[in-house]
Amino acid sequence: MLLQEMEKETLKYNLERAVQSGARLYLEGKQSTPEAIIGCCVNEEMSYMPDYVLNDCGKLTEVRYDKIRFYDCK
Repeated sequence: MLLQEMEKETLKYNLERAVQSGARLYLEGKQSTPEAIIGCCVNEEMSYMPDYVLNDCGKLTEVRYDKIRFYDCK
């Protein structure tokens, strides 16, 4: 299996588990699906970073994927 295919399967598994546990998924600030996130995170040239949002009890409630933007700090 190609590395990209393995990455897709791993990401899909993890996102589906998060949804099954009650977490909501977001991509660039909009509620999303595992399929949409996989399409962007694995197929695009941009890098995406997940942010995991927990409630006060430590339960995962949201997974947010946003593009990583590098800014010139001069």
